[in-house]
Amino acid sequence: MTTASPLEAKLAERIERHGPLLFSEFMEAALYDPEHGYYSAARRAQAEPTGIAGDYYTAAQVQPVFGRIVCEALRRIREELSLPEPCTVADWGAGRRLMGEFLGGFRYLPVEAGQAAPSPFEGIVFTNELFDALPVDVVHGTAEGCRLRRVAWREGAFRWIDAEPVAGEWEEYAKRLEERLRENGEWILEIPVRMEAVLRQISSVVRRGALIIIDYGYTEREVIRFPRGTLMSYRRHAASEDVLRNPGLQDITAHVPFTLLERMAAQMGWKAGRLENLSSWLLRAGERDMFAAALHADSEDQAARLRLQLKTLLFGMGETFRVLELRKEG
Repeated sequence: MTTASPLEAKLAERIERHGPLLFSEFMEAALYDPEHGYYSAARRAQAEPTGIAGDYYTAAQVQPVFGRIVCEALRRIREELSLPEPCTVADWGAGRRLMGEFLGGFRYLPVEAGQAAPSPFEGIVFTNELFDALPVDVVHGTAEGCRLRRVAWREGAFRWIDAEPVAGEWEEYAKRLEERLRENGEWILEIPVRMEAVLRQISSVVRRGALIIIDYGYTEREVIRFPRGTLMSYRRHAASEDVLRNPGLQDITAHVPFTLLERMAAQMGWKAGRLENLSSWLLRAGERDMFAAALHADSEDQAARLRLQLKTLLFGMGETFRVLELRKEG
């Protein structure tokens, strides 16, 4: 069997032995397999997934402007909540820890995905494109009903198949969104099966403070815009809906269902603030002349680069990404 990646062979063998996989199982392996997953340490040692030479850009790479403005936003939150100093900022899913350089005056605490949770603290948790990379299941809706999709291995390729009906805790969620999606006829919906566990882990360590979530996603009112679902893969700056191809060699993401996230967080003691696009959030953070400080440069060439970064954040990524602030009282 000739395969494009070692993980493809591993997953194909697993399916042949145990049967078709839930998509969450496939995505978990594609992104986090210790040896061949897209985010594995071994792969990161060979190639950085972000930047010009990688597969996609993130807001955190638009440095130093992004880091400087976020730091000001975190100072605002620290003051509003009267958090102890030095205030702890846990960078959840820190990756290359790009934010640490800009958080002077804070206690910077990088937390990698999958590692043990830190000791409880009063402070702020910051996440940037964390929730969109959590494994999801996939529901296929038709006139005959809603069924979970699984991943089979047939004729030398991974294929979607409709499997068992949606049941259990996610049946009500799928039916609620079906009411908005079914006017499109056939539809696809992602089920965020790992989201609650991550929220619960974060909640367990924040006695009092704030949770800042930067990601792309939708509210339940907006789900009608995505009748084909939101799963996408990224490789060499090319986006594709073919998320089954080349597992381990491409990133896979799904939009964050913010309405459900807020509902889950409320059950854990969080109060939701506003959900807004990144540009609005950055503009609020920059109200106290922070843009001038963020654009401080030692040369005109550097100043021009920083102005371009700010433009990208406000009018490019700023219109795509959204920010949700959650707060928790002690």
